[in-house]
Amino acid sequence: MSHDAPPAEPAPTARWPVLAGLAVLGLAIVLFFPVGMVLRMLSVPLRTADWQTWVGTFNGIALLTLAALPVAALVAWALARRRRRTLGTTAAWRRSLAEVGTVYGTVPWVWVTMLPGSGAGVVPGRLSLVPLQDLVTMGTGGIIGNLLVFAALGALAPLRFAALRSVPRVLALAAGCSVLIEVTQYVLRLDRVSSVDDVLLNAAGAGLAALVSRPWWRSLPRAAGTGPRAAPAT
Repeated sequence: MSHDAPPAEPAPTARWPVLAGLAVLGLAIVLFFPVGMVLRMLSVPLRTADWQTWVGTFNGIALLTLAALPVAALVAWALARRRRRTLGTTAAWRRSLAEVGTVYGTVPWVWVTMLPGSGAGVVPGRLSLVPLQDLVTMGTGGIIGNLLVFAALGALAPLRFAALRSVPRVLALAAGCSVLIEVTQYVLRLDRVSSVDDVLLNAAGAGLAALVSRPWWRSLPRAAGTGPRAAPAT
């Protein structure tokens, strides 16, 4: 009997967690930001040919992210189609959507955190190391934005990487990535405040997103050594 064929899998349902997550994110955007305001924000880069407006402002990054959505969908489809024979339909779609979704949902937010302020290169780096001190000055938009920075990572990375199928591990990864961002802002003197509250919110957003997607990844195999060992075959 041949052992090369992939094991039989159930119907391809791995797409639905990702699609549900995107629907929830879209609903949150509609609830917190009026549609008219979003459309005006996205139209700003279209009024200028200045490339700095496209790559150096939140409006430009938002529009580029929206324009890249069809490309991201095409890449996910191509990856899933290529992997289907070796992994099976469900695993191929799960892995491909998780990879593309993590990159697509994280890179724009990290890009935004690296935007320099007006005093970049002149104003020395600033630190805020007292927890919860900056929350009162962030405002609703700042808090939501910080929660979303690694939300895609928290929701989708456990579907892709067995070692991340644990909320504490997701929290640790997001916190480490956030610390790296804050250190980079400080070292490059981007005229931004490197705050411990940013780290806390970034990690919390990833952890909450991991809890939302947990029903879909908790039944998947964990990394070796993270769960009970199976009884040896006799």
